[in-house]
Amino acid sequence: MVEHRDRHAPRTSFVNGGPAGHQVGGPGAARRPPARVTGLWRALGLTAASALVWGVAHVRAGRRATGFSLMAILGALVAGTATGALAFQAQLKQIIVQHAWLNAITIGILILALAWGLIVIRSYQVVRPPELPLAMRITAGSLVATTAMLVCTPLVYAANTTYVLRNTLSNIFPGDDHSGQPVNADNPWKNLPRLNVLLLGGDGGKDRTGIRTDSMTVASIDTKTGATVLLSLPRNLQKFPMPPRMRSRWPNGYTGDPGDQGLLNELYIIGERHPELEPGYKKGQRGAHLLEDVIGHLLGLKINYYVLVNLSGFRDIVDAVGGVKVHIEKRLPIGGEPERGIPPTGYLEPGWHKLNGEKALWYGRSRHADDDFHRMDRQKCLLNDIAQQANPQTLVTHFQQLAKAAQNTISTNIPSALLPALMNLSGTVKHGAEINSLPFNPYKLAGFHVYQPSVPLMRKVTAKAITDSTRRPTAAASPSPHTSKKAGTSTAAPSQGGGAVSLQNSCG
Repeated sequence: MVEHRDRHAPRTSFVNGGPAGHQVGGPGAARRPPARVTGLWRALGLTAASALVWGVAHVRAGRRATGFSLMAILGALVAGTATGALAFQAQLKQIIVQHAWLNAITIGILILALAWGLIVIRSYQVVRPPELPLAMRITAGSLVATTAMLVCTPLVYAANTTYVLRNTLSNIFPGDDHSGQPVNADNPWKNLPRLNVLLLGGDGGKDRTGIRTDSMTVASIDTKTGATVLLSLPRNLQKFPMPPRMRSRWPNGYTGDPGDQGLLNELYIIGERHPELEPGYKKGQRGAHLLEDVIGHLLGLKINYYVLVNLSGFRDIVDAVGGVKVHIEKRLPIGGEPERGIPPTGYLEPGWHKLNGEKALWYGRSRHADDDFHRMDRQKCLLNDIAQQANPQTLVTHFQQLAKAAQNTISTNIPSALLPALMNLSGTVKHGAEINSLPFNPYKLAGFHVYQPSVPLMRKVTAKAITDSTRRPTAAASPSPHTSKKAGTSTAAPSQGGGAVSLQNSCG
């Protein structure tokens, strides 16, 4: 006998593993997710929205006062940051080189990261559905924690970058070691119409005692206009007159210690070797200060500060900024010592090339293909190319690498108190101020000789170059027969006037 079921009788279901006899609520109910799952997805969506716009979850949960307050705070932070970045760029440049401000910024960013993360977590708490199963609670908590970490990570990175910047500045720029000119914090350029900085490039490592400064240039900067004259001295300057206080030791010109060649690039070693020449300065400072005194005497200038760059570490700086594009006029050897029969390991070929740190270093220091004077020209053009090509995006993305390279490469006696004013001045130099170059090159400067050079002549052409840069800051832009060529290729007759030429023109 067949049993017939009443069509009006309740139906049973085993949907989701339920026991027989459970009733289905209506058509399609077996496919409808439970209410608590829907509520959980809604809560997670509101939490994600609150990670971008504070207060969204609070408003949805009915806590309107708290929600709108959070929105207002976030809006104020965004507006304040945008306004500061756009309207107060000059002030920001000064702030980011001051230790106290960098400490405050680091702490502020970390507090913001913590607050943002807590807001994400609290947003979930106010909208999460009640009585979730344990597995759902663990999964949801993990997603919320991950969201909070994703929000905090960029802020923590920014705080770390700020901290690294602070440490880098502290390690490179002394606080107050009294080895440089005192700084008037209220008006750094008061009674200082020109800032003269000696730029030194040497071949030493962390122990500077054995360094030879093969690159020596004085940057004389007008502190009002930013107009700059670069005065480059050859490394092989020989038997030059010393300052009066040292003439009892070298009455007939510098000859070095017994066995030395008596070249200008030996002075750093001499200063470190003989503390009595620069009393009052510690090891690592004496050599640079001796160069300040001697070069200042030769040019008739008061050298205010020095910057010493380890050329071996220079390659790391170039690599940190992503390389540098230069125009190579002639084939230049990499390495090798022709006088000892050692061949080069390679060559830099003519044309436009983007060089990495190693090749850029050889571009600046190679001299076997020409001479020291062409190398002086290439070095100035290389520095100019790096300064012109460095862009903020590259500096930010490679900041950690750049900071490490700078700390291992640069030493100076520029005090940290002067950095804010220098930031303003550097902006003036980079954006419109004329940069002129005066190399002490006997092939370009009539009457100048590397052996027993005439100090009156050196002072005369130095004073003229500085005066011309002040009176006619753009006049040097007009090409001359020997300045329209690329760096290191000039074959023009020595200039009778001894005037400086535009760095832009001389570097092409």
